[in-house]
Amino acid sequence: MEIYQLRTFVTVAKLGHITKAAEALHVTQPAVTGHIKALEQDLGITLFDRGHGRISLTKAGELLLPEVEKTLSAFNLTLAKAKELKGEITGRVLIGTVGDPDFLRLGSFLNGLLNALPLLEIKTRSALAASVLDAVASGEIAAGYYIGTVNNPDVASLGLRGVRYRVVAPANYGERLPACGWGEIAGMPWIGAPEKSHVHQLLVSLFGRQGLRPNIVMETDELTSPHSLVRAGLGLSLMREDIALLAAEKGEISIWSHAAADTQLSFLYRVDTEFDPVLVGMLSILRDTWGASPVA
Repeated sequence: MEIYQLRTFVTVAKLGHITKAAEALHVTQPAVTGHIKALEQDLGITLFDRGHGRISLTKAGELLLPEVEKTLSAFNLTLAKAKELKGEITGRVLIGTVGDPDFLRLGSFLNGLLNALPLLEIKTRSALAASVLDAVASGEIAAGYYIGTVNNPDVASLGLRGVRYRVVAPANYGERLPACGWGEIAGMPWIGAPEKSHVHQLLVSLFGRQGLRPNIVMETDELTSPHSLVRAGLGLSLMREDIALLAAEKGEISIWSHAAADTQLSFLYRVDTEFDPVLVGMLSILRDTWGASPVA
């Protein structure tokens, strides 16, 4: 049993396709098939059911997959540490960010990364959530923070924490808000966000479930603007709950208590880079930064 066979097993299991696995691993299709057959012979069990152009895990394969992933993770952590000690991990990595750096715990993450990989050149790029997802999927950036649901088979994610957004309005709306229904709220003036923003996606989804569309009278892509614009009386907006509660406590805004939009903060990376030493190091530091058990 060889490490490359285990890596092939995990890649095929995740992609569900021999051709895609071969492309991701930069080997030929016969090589992938040979790795799997050799591993099955060594283990004495059948790992995959094959048919109709796709390949799927057997029950034995499903049970074995988490253990193999743990083995590969331990191997790559060891490899990354050894290369770090030898000063071999060099180069440049570009990381996408969304929103407030403090909310992302970006400073702690980058500090840990610099200490662990001192020869690595690190750059960050702030962007809208969907743009970060697209850039990770295309390989334009190595990894990035993301808020929302990931629906791309080429992109994997490490969940960091849940995020809740609240419907907020100017302070002088406070007396009439409690009696308002969805239709009245949708008809009020709204401050929107760009289409690729997670705030836009949450807003569309929130009202879409009611068969409604909010009356967006203006749009801003400035992260701090919704707070100041709502406070100035220009309209309603979605606001992260921790910020909304603090602003409401100060009397700066009002919160419509009948709805909330729940989503998740994640760290994205391409499936085919899962065993890259730099990525292994980044994920390890993220787990340390966010605690031993980030959101699954």
